[in-house]
Amino acid sequence: MKKNKEINNKEIGQRIRTEREKLGLSREEFAEIIELSDYYVGQLERGERQMSLPVLAKVANCLHVSLDFLVFGKTAYNNYYIHDVGNAYNYVSDIEINELLNKCSPKELELVKKLIKTVLPYVHPS
Repeated sequence: MKKNKEINNKEIGQRIRTEREKLGLSREEFAEIIELSDYYVGQLERGERQMSLPVLAKVANCLHVSLDFLVFGKTAYNNYYIHDVGNAYNYVSDIEINELLNKCSPKELELVKKLIKTVLPYVHPS
């Protein structure tokens, strides 16, 4: 029988912080989206607190990562949230999106990127 790997709260916290930063969210913005205090999120990111399963699921959903990835640093699914959804552009083609983005200034592109990262957790609520 395989020995269970210990759950390391510091590693989980570091993965949460890394993924949050990849999304360009401040700790305060992230906390607001997942409806927790930024103090509590800070404790999670430092590995000082262990979260409940519902909170872990909410965090994983918001960050668009699997529970396996958050807990163990790897996933049985190969980038599930990005590649396994099939054709994500059923209603708007890649060409149309590119045409719209090509009209944006660099500052506008940064705003669009931040908006997408902020809205995605609400599109896929836990």
